[in-house]
Amino acid sequence: MPASTLRLALAQLNTTVGDFEGNARLVLDAAREARAAGAELVAAPELTLTGYPPEDLLLRPAFVQDAERALLRLAARARGLPPLVVGTPDPGDPSRPGPGGRALYNAAAILHEGRVVGRYRKQRLPNYGVFDERRYFVPGEETPLFVVGGAQVGLTVCEDIWYEDGPAGALCDAGAQLIVNINASPFWAGKTEERLAVASDLARAHGSPVAYVNQVGGQDELVFDGNSLVVDPSGRLVARGACLEEDLLLVDVPLPGRPQAAGALHVSSAPAQAPPPLPGR
Repeated sequence: MPASTLRLALAQLNTTVGDFEGNARLVLDAAREARAAGAELVAAPELTLTGYPPEDLLLRPAFVQDAERALLRLAARARGLPPLVVGTPDPGDPSRPGPGGRALYNAAAILHEGRVVGRYRKQRLPNYGVFDERRYFVPGEETPLFVVGGAQVGLTVCEDIWYEDGPAGALCDAGAQLIVNINASPFWAGKTEERLAVASDLARAHGSPVAYVNQVGGQDELVFDGNSLVVDPSGRLVARGACLEEDLLLVDVPLPGRPQAAGALHVSSAPAQAPPPLPGR
């Protein structure tokens, strides 16, 4: 039977655009602290490795190539740590066209024991206000389930949970006991309450807890407030991260009973995922 709780760590980080090594160190430091606290899964924000928002740097093949190499180095250095969910650009299928000449995805990669074992690709790309993601990315199409610590976990990225017909519902229907949503969500008046309402509505609609990890700090004119959160299957807020400072939010997440999902990827035994072909310089 799937697990009844999962000890989850949400790493609310202050990343820097373009500082692959520094951003990776932040992830590793948080993961080591989480391991000492018994965490079974660690999640970091959207586009953790590149920093957010990388904007037109994503149109440079060398930048995407460096990000992919940084991801593989991070996976190797994270051996012995709990499984990590990390935001990164994903070069994807070189034969699929995209805004920069080839497809690029906004992805959540899951790392374990030196390997990149899977990736989820963001499906809902915002193109309003400060967001211009269709300039850089193409939407993903698949909704993989991952088994971590006996729990069936669905990954999503930011905007994915803001739509009733988004991928989170499909993941819950497939057997997800927990939705992990990684974010780089800037602050404005009322946004903290709005995020909680979205996560709570999603949890109540599908009977699955939702964990929302957000970036913190400033980049250009954007301020990221953190305020990561976890809601239980009833939509009740059970944990909240710090506001405007880095934090490691540790939560024993209560999981609903669900049948074992067919086709879910067991992270502990999954082979390394073949890295996508990198664009040339």
